[in-house]
Amino acid sequence: MYAENELLFPSHVIPKLRESRGEAWTKLVDRVSRLPENHPDSLAFSLMMIRLDGCMSCETDSYRAMKGCLGCALQTLRRHKGSDQELLKRYQAASVKIEEHLESLPTAPIYIAARAA
Repeated sequence: MYAENELLFPSHVIPKLRESRGEAWTKLVDRVSRLPENHPDSLAFSLMMIRLDGCMSCETDSYRAMKGCLGCALQTLRRHKGSDQELLKRYQAASVKIEEHLESLPTAPIYIAARAA
C-alpha cells in the first residue's frame, strides 16, 4: 500500500532528479551524485530538498509519504515556481549551514580538513 520512503530525503534519490529542471540543475545533480552520501555537498543537497519538500512535516499516512520520496521530490520540483538559479541559491544556503555545523564539531571531519589544505 505504501511506497518506499525514508524519514528524510535520501541521497540515493539525487541522481533520479537529474531531468526534472534545466541545465544548471542538471549540472548540480551530476556533480553531487558522484559524491559519497556523507560528503558536505551531498548533505547540503539533501538539506535543501528536506526544506523544499517539507520532509519534517511528512507523516507516514500522508499523501506525500504514499508517493514516496522520489515522487514527492519530483512533484515539488515540477511545481516550484522559482528558477534554477533560485534553487542553486537555496543549495548554497544549505551548504553554508552544513559547513557551519561541521566546523562546530569537536573533531573536524576529513572533508573539512581536506578543503582547508
